[in-house]
Amino acid sequence: QRTRIDYVLTYNVQMPQSTHKQSSKSCLCCRFKREPKIPPAHEDPELAAQEQRLDYHADDQRLRREEFEENLREMGLEMEKEEGTKLPGVGFLKIHAPWDVLCREAEFMKLKMPTTKVYCLESYQKVNMFMQKVTAPLQPKVGENQTENEKHLSYPFSREKQHLIINHLYKTIYNHQQVYEILKRTKCTRAKYIMGKSHLLISDGQTSANQPESHPIVMYLILVLSLQILYEQWASYSIFYKYQPIGLVRKYFGEKVGLYFAWLGVYTQMLIPAAIVGVIVFLYGCATVDNNIPSMEVCDERNNITMCPMCDRACSYWKLVTACGTARASHLFDNAATVFFAIFMALWATMFMEHWKRRQMRLNYVWDMTSFEDGESQPRAEYEFHVMKKSLKKEQSPKSLLLFCLFVCPMQIFVTLAIVFGVVLYRVSIMTALHMSSTPSFRTNIRATVKTTAAIINLIIIIIMDEVYGAIARWLTIMEVPKTDKSFEERLIFKTFILKFANAFTPIVYLAFFRGRIIGRPGKYLYVMGSYRMEECAHAGCLMELCIQLCITMLGKQLIQNNLFEIGVPKLKKMLRQRKIDKNHQEELNRTLHRHEKDHFLGPFVGLNPEYMEMIIQFGMVTLFVASFPLAPLFALLNNVIEIRLDAKKFVTELRRPIAVRAKDIGIWYTLLRGISKVAVIVNAFVISFTSDFIPRLVYQHMYSPDGTLHGFVNHTLSYFNVSHFQPGTEPMVPMHLGYKVDVCRYKDYRDPPWSDTPYEFSREFWAILAARLAFVIVFQNVVMLMSDFVDWLIPDIPKDISIQIHKERNLVVELFMKQERGKKYRNTVRDPSPQPNYQYHAVSSLGTK
Repeated sequence: QRTRIDYVLTYNVQMPQSTHKQSSKSCLCCRFKREPKIPPAHEDPELAAQEQRLDYHADDQRLRREEFEENLREMGLEMEKEEGTKLPGVGFLKIHAPWDVLCREAEFMKLKMPTTKVYCLESYQKVNMFMQKVTAPLQPKVGENQTENEKHLSYPFSREKQHLIINHLYKTIYNHQQVYEILKRTKCTRAKYIMGKSHLLISDGQTSANQPESHPIVMYLILVLSLQILYEQWASYSIFYKYQPIGLVRKYFGEKVGLYFAWLGVYTQMLIPAAIVGVIVFLYGCATVDNNIPSMEVCDERNNITMCPMCDRACSYWKLVTACGTARASHLFDNAATVFFAIFMALWATMFMEHWKRRQMRLNYVWDMTSFEDGESQPRAEYEFHVMKKSLKKEQSPKSLLLFCLFVCPMQIFVTLAIVFGVVLYRVSIMTALHMSSTPSFRTNIRATVKTTAAIINLIIIIIMDEVYGAIARWLTIMEVPKTDKSFEERLIFKTFILKFANAFTPIVYLAFFRGRIIGRPGKYLYVMGSYRMEECAHAGCLMELCIQLCITMLGKQLIQNNLFEIGVPKLKKMLRQRKIDKNHQEELNRTLHRHEKDHFLGPFVGLNPEYMEMIIQFGMVTLFVASFPLAPLFALLNNVIEIRLDAKKFVTELRRPIAVRAKDIGIWYTLLRGISKVAVIVNAFVISFTSDFIPRLVYQHMYSPDGTLHGFVNHTLSYFNVSHFQPGTEPMVPMHLGYKVDVCRYKDYRDPPWSDTPYEFSREFWAILAARLAFVIVFQNVVMLMSDFVDWLIPDIPKDISIQIHKERNLVVELFMKQERGKKYRNTVRDPSPQPNYQYHAVSSLGTK
């Protein structure tokens, strides 16, 4: 009789050299007898000893597996071995869980199963019918989009109440998870640690949860059909405009994977209005650039403003009109609509978080996860191994590990700061070199060349260091030896997020808040490493350079690190795995291999952390500095439309089917998203106040302008410097570069002129603008956060119809079991109709007599 296969373990089959000539059917007792192999006289003793050690290692692994398999049989599992039939060197252990084992594990896991009780969904049926008709062209053709009028009442599985539960244990997606829980609990005394997935599968192979040919055949056909539907209606780029079949994704991959793709879908949908508003803000800048008074003054050659050199010796004086293109380009991103867009994106982030909470709650109700509680999981195999070895007490204490991690993480952040400083030195040195070049083509567009090349270098370093920091974070987490898988995952996520977030945003933070603010002034510049003068911003400010850095980093990470690596690396690994097989037999194997044998060549599932981390960093790019780059939501939207189908295709065709893990939320990722959205309000307030010229323009227009306009604003932002006050050795080598002698040059700052009583000191305008900037930060932060909190309070976390249905289900559960108890009492009365004793009670006096 053929049975269904619930789980497949793979391991390497390595026949010991000493047993090649022995019969493979030797008795088990003979296998424990390890007689040393006596090498011939002509054989090298060292090679013979090495071969004998390999034989012992292979025998030890085989004995561990045999003991582990015996323990699995004691747990009630049925197994079948398959070694070297079609794939040389690979063995498969097929595991089947009988009905009583599934019942036991379902009760342990408190799986909610549908009961015989059916009730009507009336509260939101009309709304769903209307939405179904409106979105019909966007729905995937998976056969599960029809709104149901009825729903089975669900209840945690219990063997005592099994007669009330529909037999769905053999149809549930949790069969392999039930077996997986048994594997984690099963111990091997010979190895002195748990021989679960963590050790058995890492040392001897990988796991494949895809189900091969099994009985009943209908179950296998359902799985194959589901995978085919997912491939056609989910993992195809041609249907990028359609909704995802989240219900089918959950049925095949489990709630945890389903929640990730549901969250990614909600995030992508919410990017549509943000992208539209961002494009409108950008188009507004394009439409008003010709009427922008400051850029018109910069481009007006009649002003004849001579600027101070941008570097010592090699650079000479230059005309402000040469910065005309930069000034016009800066207006595209630095205009009046920028403030509105920053406020809009802060409210958008709050709306997105609230919308996701409601969507998550609806999915929990549909998937029967409303009462799911993630209890304390089994200790990790590595943790028990260290505890049994007492290495945690003798080798290293938790306090020392914590101090070590607290030391390593800041060190990695310091490395990131050092890299940023190195890029700063590159910009300073390359600008000086280009100014000294005798080639005219090198001396044109120096600023654009330096900005672009530095941004590309930053991108390359970010991509490389991302991989390094990811490996360091995992190594640190392994060193800590967390007790449970949940603790391990949360610690790993936190460390990886800190390191990768600092790696991605440190160059951007430098450009936004530090560049051009610690440079000094002409005649008294700030130098680093002896002769390197700190770089300054262009006349239009650092906002344009910040925009270039954001654009290149965001597009580069999305195109290179995310999409190219996700497509190219898995295909390369798959090709390398297939090259191990003889090409002449590859086509024949593809025709004859079973499903689990084909899945052996797929890549292992490494978790959802890389996918979440990629989107979290993108969310930071979209929200944190959106005031300087309003097109960020558009680029994120275009990337995510491809990302959804790319991840879907990877899950369906490139990776082994993961364990169906139950979950009711996205865990620590929601906390990180919440934190980023809060920090984004403060960051955008500082970007508008200190990085852009919005506040100086506002102060000038209302306090210093004679006619209430921006005429004269450019001259107001420039201070005077007497060229005779240059420090010796810093004056230009070619002072007559412009064709005339320069006595006074201008530089962007608010300082008193050299002929005043306090030359080169900060002027009154500087302090007035600084006060206005700080006031704007306080007002902007409090107003926007107040609006966000109001939106958060206004939108309930649980949809009203879902709340009604949950309350209704609780009442129905009580009614169902009360009805069952009454029926049981009635049946007992019918079976035993003997008269019951008639107890008569009398009043009892205060003295205790009747």
